[in-house]
Amino acid sequence: MNSHTRKPTNLSLDANLLTQAKALKVNLSRAAEDGVRVAVSVAKAQQWKAENAAAIQSSNAYVEKHGLPLDSYRQF
Repeated sequence: MNSHTRKPTNLSLDANLLTQAKALKVNLSRAAEDGVRVAVSVAKAQQWKAENAAAIQSSNAYVEKHGLPLDSYRQF
């Protein structure tokens, strides 16, 4: 979907928060979109970690047992 395409959506928001946002002239559509963008990013990261948990565990176990593969080349 093009990032410039907008779709009207109904949201339920905390009444006090909505009042404050309107008083501060916060663009609700942009603020909601930014919040959803962050939530999607977090959810994708969590999903990736869950899907790759076995590979991550395997890699960590290898490093614990054998050390870092190129550790002898470190200059620090």
